[in-house]
Amino acid sequence: MDINATLLGQAISFILLVVFTMKFVWPPLNNMLEERARRIADGLAAAEKGQLELQRAEERVVEELKQVQNRATEIIANAEKRGEQLVTEAVAKASADAAKVLADAKATVEQEFAKAREELRSQVATLALKGAEQILRSEIDATKHEKILAALKTEL
Repeated sequence: MDINATLLGQAISFILLVVFTMKFVWPPLNNMLEERARRIADGLAAAEKGQLELQRAEERVVEELKQVQNRATEIIANAEKRGEQLVTEAVAKASADAAKVLADAKATVEQEFAKAREELRSQVATLALKGAEQILRSEIDATKHEKILAALKTEL
């Protein structure tokens, strides 16, 4: 009977151990396992969410780069147009200034030419009067007249 009483004692001890384990040990272990499984699931979900966010961010970066490139191209085109416009304006202004300088120079030359012509007329008139005076003072002789006229020609 010792075997039966021992067996019965061990069975009761085992049942008490199982009940104690199921009541006090097993629930915290299950909670820890469930918590760990939940954390792992949350981590995987967060990783997937992070991947999606990364893809969205990469797409936004690509879009932003396209917009920046388009804007840069637009700015360069505007700068080139403005540069051409400035060159055109500068050429037009330079042409206008050159025309004005040329007109001023022509006017100055014409004034100087008119002044020189008047001085020349004055000198010719003076010389003609001198020649006429010399002719009238001297005797009337054809050879003398020819000499005087030749002298006047050389003076002119």
